Amino acid sequence: MQRLGYIHNMMDVKVLILYVAGKSHYPMTLQEIYELCYQDDCLSYFDVCTAVPEMVTSGHLRQVEDRYEITEKGRQDGAVTEDSIAYTVKRRAEDAVERFNRQLRRSSYVRSQVLPRKNGDYAVVMSLDDEQGNLMTLELSAPDSRQAVRLSRLFEQKAEDVYKMTMTVLLDDED
Repeated sequence: MQRLGYIHNMMDVKVLILYVAGKSHYPMTLQEIYELCYQDDCLSYFDVCTAVPEMVTSGHLRQVEDRYEITEKGRQDGAVTEDSIAYTVKRRAEDAVERFNRQLRRSSYVRSQVLPRKNGDYAVVMSLDDEQGNLMTLELSAPDSRQAVRLSRLFEQKAEDVYKMTMTVLLDDED
C-alpha cells in the first residue's frame, strides 16, 4: 500500500530539513527542527534524529553546541532540491519558520532577570530593546521569589504594552 503524505524516504526528510534550515535565521535544536518540519504525518522524531547527524557528516549542516545551522553546501543543495517538496508542506513549513524567526528575534529584544537582595526581597530588572539599542530598563521590587518570577514572565509576554503605556502616561499631559 502506498504511503500518504510527502515523506516517503530519508531523502525526503533531508530535503525538508534543508528547506527549513535555509529559511531559519537562527541555529535550531533537534526538537525545533522536528517541530518546524512536522508538516506531514509521515515524519517522525526518529527520522529527524537519524537525518541530522548524517547531514552534519555530509557537510550540509553544522553543529554549534546543541544546535544546528545550515552550511553553504546545504544552502546550495537545498536550493536545487526544494522544488521536490509538496507545495502544501512547503507553505506550512515556511509559515512555521517565520513564526520561529519572529519569536526568537523578539526574545532577543525582551529580557528580564530576577536578583535576590540582601534584605530578603527580590529585584526584577526588565529591559526592552530594538534594533537601535535600549528603549527601556525597569527595575521593580518583589517581596518573594514567586512574585518576582511571575513579574519577569509577564513582562516578557507584555513588554511592548508596558512600554506603550509608560510612554502614553508620561507624554499625555505634554503641552
